[in-house]
Amino acid sequence: MQTDSTPLSQAMENYLRAIFEVLEREERATTSAIAGRLGVASASVTAMIKKLSRLRLIRHEPYQGVRLTPAGEQAALEIIRHHRLLELYLSEALGVPWEQVHTEAERLEHVISEDLENRIATALGDPSFDPHGSPIPARDGTMQRVKTRRLSSVTVGETVTVVEVSDRDPELLRYLGGLQLYPGTTVHVTGMEPFEGPMILQANGRQIMLGKQAADRVRVTPAD
Repeated sequence: MQTDSTPLSQAMENYLRAIFEVLEREERATTSAIAGRLGVASASVTAMIKKLSRLRLIRHEPYQGVRLTPAGEQAALEIIRHHRLLELYLSEALGVPWEQVHTEAERLEHVISEDLENRIATALGDPSFDPHGSPIPARDGTMQRVKTRRLSSVTVGETVTVVEVSDRDPELLRYLGGLQLYPGTTVHVTGMEPFEGPMILQANGRQIMLGKQAADRVRVTPAD
């Protein structure tokens, strides 16, 4: 992938994707938030911010965080499309478990051609969501956005539908998969233990317990 005149490195693409994904959930993409997303030191983020600013892919305002320029957003959406299409293809066509597809897609997202991207999308029926419920940008760069909230914020008595699950932690995905808390699952909150104790949920015809840390990583909407 490249800008009008400068090819982007894999590291640059990773930063643009990380900034976009932070801004999907937060008002500001701060240096610390980007560092946490990528698992790197803040000094590394500061150095990359300077490079991306020189390429006019981001705008950085002191104490206000980072914003993507239109060119930066376009580049971020393209790499996100590659990544999420690959996740879905690996899951549906090759049977790779949903806790493994993120890591595999990260290895491949930078090297597939636009032709292969389009062939994968066509083979999958031009999907809108990846295996974890994250929206896949369309060919024209548009992307469906659904207003969600954390499962941990749901109160006793509410019934919600799982929409999206964080793909950052394979162990968490393996655990949630064991509980069958996949996107599309209807969940009724029947109880809440005190002092940030686990939530008591009714899902798939059985009662399960889910701790706050895990529930923070699950995004939901009101059930139909």
